Amino acid sequence: MAIFFYILTHNIVPIFLLIILGFLLNRKFDIHIYSLSKLLFYLFVPAFIFVNLYTATLQLNLFNVLLCGIFMLLVNDWISRGIAKICGYDIGLTNAFKNSIMFNNSGNIGISLITLVFTSSPFVLEGKTPYLHDAITAQIIILVLQNVTSNTIGFFNAGKATMSTRKSLAQIFTMPSIYAVPLAFILKSAPIDLTATTIWPALEYLKNGLVPMSLLTLGIQLSKTCFDFKRKEVYLSVFIKLIISPLIALVFIHLLGLSGVIAQTVFIAHAVPTAVNTALIAVECDNNQNFAAQAVMMSTIASAATLTLAIYAARIIFPV
Repeated sequence: MAIFFYILTHNIVPIFLLIILGFLLNRKFDIHIYSLSKLLFYLFVPAFIFVNLYTATLQLNLFNVLLCGIFMLLVNDWISRGIAKICGYDIGLTNAFKNSIMFNNSGNIGISLITLVFTSSPFVLEGKTPYLHDAITAQIIILVLQNVTSNTIGFFNAGKATMSTRKSLAQIFTMPSIYAVPLAFILKSAPIDLTATTIWPALEYLKNGLVPMSLLTLGIQLSKTCFDFKRKEVYLSVFIKLIISPLIALVFIHLLGLSGVIAQTVFIAHAVPTAVNTALIAVECDNNQNFAAQAVMMSTIASAATLTLAIYAARIIFPV
């Protein structure tokens, strides 16, 4: 029980403090959410992806982490399509529902959580964090996959409700995040060391700003949301996201032979709540904004309990 409360207070509570600050800040000043979404999509997210990919040492044995992430996207897409069809959702709600289940909060909660988990007891040995590098690298792979797909498939899903297929596809290519990935790999192989140039500190400032900016933005978005606690589709989304998805992830982790720190990271990464991006994408595309924000908020609140259990379970199931 002591470990359970340690995980809650040291890994979960710090994240929620920033969300609460954003919530309270908007109640006081009524902050413009559209401006914040533009900053996140066009500056903070692409910079985060680029810097982490440029500096990461990606090993071939981490390919299974990518495969696991891809399989999870496909299965969650299949599950959400089936449930939406059974429940008779219209195209707008169907695609918002799909986004709420397919896309994880890998950036602002995932990265923060993995960093906190593997820099706290029992993963600190003689003042060092020997497991942190592998954990962060695995999380970055999932983060990049989630960011690229949410900024392509996610926008396409949301845009289809209010735009033609052509316009939805066109909007995808206005998102800088999809160009950050190939650019990072191209420049990694170039003879110039980008970290020694004057542009690098600016990129690092943007990268470091993503987590607090996203958490604050989430709090601000939640403050603007009108909640209807009778919406069954919100509870259904949260149940699948926080309970069913981690169980499915367990299956793929075992099938792909992942173990130790990598397995713990992948399991925790697929136990996080719905991505903030889904609410921001809904705002950007004007598609079921209220449902998207409620799904994010309810899954984020419920994750205070489920993530604590997931971290605890990960340590038992995948010992280091």
